[in-house]
Amino acid sequence: MIDQTRLPNEVVWIECRTTEEVAEAIEALRVRGAPAIGVAAGYALALAALNSSARDRDGWRSDLDRAAARLRQTRPTAVSLFRALDHVLQAADAADSVADGQRRVLAASEALAHQDRRVNEQIGLHGAALIPARAHILTHCNTGALATVEHGTALGIIRTAHRQGKQIHVWVDETRPALQGARLTAWELLAAGIPHTIIVDGLAAFLMRRGEIDLVIVGADRIAANGDVANKVGTYSLAVLARAHGLPFYVAAPLSTVDPQIERGVDIPLEERSPDEVRTIRGIPVAPAASPALNLAFDVTPAELVTAIVTEAGIARAPYNRSLAELAAAAVHEESVSRP
Repeated sequence: MIDQTRLPNEVVWIECRTTEEVAEAIEALRVRGAPAIGVAAGYALALAALNSSARDRDGWRSDLDRAAARLRQTRPTAVSLFRALDHVLQAADAADSVADGQRRVLAASEALAHQDRRVNEQIGLHGAALIPARAHILTHCNTGALATVEHGTALGIIRTAHRQGKQIHVWVDETRPALQGARLTAWELLAAGIPHTIIVDGLAAFLMRRGEIDLVIVGADRIAANGDVANKVGTYSLAVLARAHGLPFYVAAPLSTVDPQIERGVDIPLEERSPDEVRTIRGIPVAPAASPALNLAFDVTPAELVTAIVTEAGIARAPYNRSLAELAAAAVHEESVSRP
């Protein structure tokens, strides 16, 4: 994987050979973005399956459970992580031997990666229909190929619209404190040849007032059944601003991001990271070391502020508890019909 903490200054590829190395990479944000975290966790279980020294199936399965428990501790908000682990463990349950289990777990991990590629392309196609022929788009954090296996979710929509020939300019929120927008999104847009401008997070409101933003597109790490959206901190502020200025506020996310077990956003667990990420920028102190700092990595945007949620199965609109459930059911039906 690309070590995202080294971007944009240098592109460094790292190899993870153990579950613990993947867990550390997730915690340190070397790999980040809900879909990418999920796929990385799946491969981490494959590593556990292949590295296990157990000779009997039960001992081997216990090694996988321990590895999954470690991975579940890495980041609590992104539901893709937990879904990926459950998917791979279910594949392990069907095994009748260690060798069979290793094959099944690796195949399940590969399937997660292939599915993410396909899902992101579909999100891009559905979402591009919402983009006018000429548009100034504001986006937050990083939702591109770095945050997924390929293409991206919210940034994937922008990428698809650009490929369709639409005249797009992207305003890129820097996204404090880790600067995923300035470091990562701008890097991807530059490579794709998509016109863009980096702005400080606090400038969005004034640009909206001046009529220089047409719509906002963001991703999601977990979506409650009612459509409340947990995403990178600062997203809720943008939703409030978009409503105040009469602008569409779109969320792009795979259906696997929707957690039907959580009815409302208030019940979504929000990760709190080290205060040093706020007091420093890439290791350089910018605040008194003794000053307390709160570093919530995510916030929750109420469903009533969301214009639409773009998924691989189509576009959901309010009421989301019904539209999201209908899209999920349609996706399950389509998958069952297409399965050989």
